[in-house]
Amino acid sequence: MDTVPNKAPIPASGSPASTEDATTRPSAPLQYRVVAKCGVTKARVGVMSVRHADVDTPVFMPVGTQGTLKGVLPEQLLALDCRIMLGNTYHLGMRPGTTVLEKAGGLHRFMGWPRALLTDSGGFQMVSLLQLAEITEQGVRFQSPYDGSECMLTPERSMEIQNAIGADIMMQLDDVVKTTTTGPRVEEAMHRTIRWLDRSIGAHARDTEQSIFPIVQGGLQPDLRRVCAAELTKRNTRGFAVGGLSGGESKDEFWRTVHLCTDLLPEDKPRYLMGVGFAADLVVCVALGIDMFDCVFPTRTARFGCALTRAGQINLKQRAFAQDMRPIEDDCDCSTCRTYTRAYLHHIVTVEPVACSIVSVHNVAFQLRLMGDMRDAIQQGRFPAFVKSYMAVRFPDDTVPQWIRDALAAVNVQL
Repeated sequence: MDTVPNKAPIPASGSPASTEDATTRPSAPLQYRVVAKCGVTKARVGVMSVRHADVDTPVFMPVGTQGTLKGVLPEQLLALDCRIMLGNTYHLGMRPGTTVLEKAGGLHRFMGWPRALLTDSGGFQMVSLLQLAEITEQGVRFQSPYDGSECMLTPERSMEIQNAIGADIMMQLDDVVKTTTTGPRVEEAMHRTIRWLDRSIGAHARDTEQSIFPIVQGGLQPDLRRVCAAELTKRNTRGFAVGGLSGGESKDEFWRTVHLCTDLLPEDKPRYLMGVGFAADLVVCVALGIDMFDCVFPTRTARFGCALTRAGQINLKQRAFAQDMRPIEDDCDCSTCRTYTRAYLHHIVTVEPVACSIVSVHNVAFQLRLMGDMRDAIQQGRFPAFVKSYMAVRFPDDTVPQWIRDALAAVNVQL
């Protein structure tokens, strides 16, 4: 990662989606208001206003790790009315680096994306690239997967890169351990995450434009999650994330941890569950009170020829689709479903590069439409009925997994 001069001015990143938006953007870099609540579950609808967009929540955020969503153009995301997407601090800091990002005026301008951006701090790479990393109190020493060179990612350096990227929402650097880890390492990571938050806040150079979200850690231990949430909420931040899940834990442990964390976090600030993207998980976790989600799943599974539907994932490579002249989903109005049949997609998936783009557009549209349907159901006072209907389609013949039944029962929805 190249070095940003300590006193060099960082140019404003990007521009609002329109001139009209520029005159109506809030003075604070992030404002959140709840506009509707479910009377049965913990689900709610909110509006999160940042410099580049008003984001309706609950929201699914597509992941563009390197500053691009694989197979999908920014204008295609705009056509789907996507309001916010992700970039990754570690990878963008490595390539193209902060010098290029500063010269471009930030990632918004560099990638041609006018709406909101959130950046992951790079902490997840402690797990995904663990064989290349050494974790100390100072930070994380990495061996670059690109050229083998060594670099140190500290909380301060993570903030420096994210300030240069110019994302509307930045994640603190946290000490991430696999969820299946036990013993003193989990508590060590939780306390270090709190210390690193304070260092991140101290290093943040653009607080009038960008917002830091702390990350609640503590593994699968409720007492540690309580301690971490209590400490993080003492800091004056504009939102919070729940981290360290979807890493191999049981679904029963997963939902119970989410349920606990949403009880511990403030109601007047957005709650972001990191790395969760399976449709059934999204429905359950909205019921448990989560507002924001991200995952590479929709585009990654598209590259293998798999499309998302309300009834579950379908593998378009299967011979059963060779003469199927229906769209992926009959009631989907995305450009893919308006234009292409399952038979055509069967013919090109995993063979022609364009197939990745065509299926990815549908999969992202599916995720965004699911979130919109949930927002509508909450606002119309029919969210529990929506959940029951969704689960009946996704798991026919009374095959709903027990963990889903238990999670929904915890918020008063009996399947």
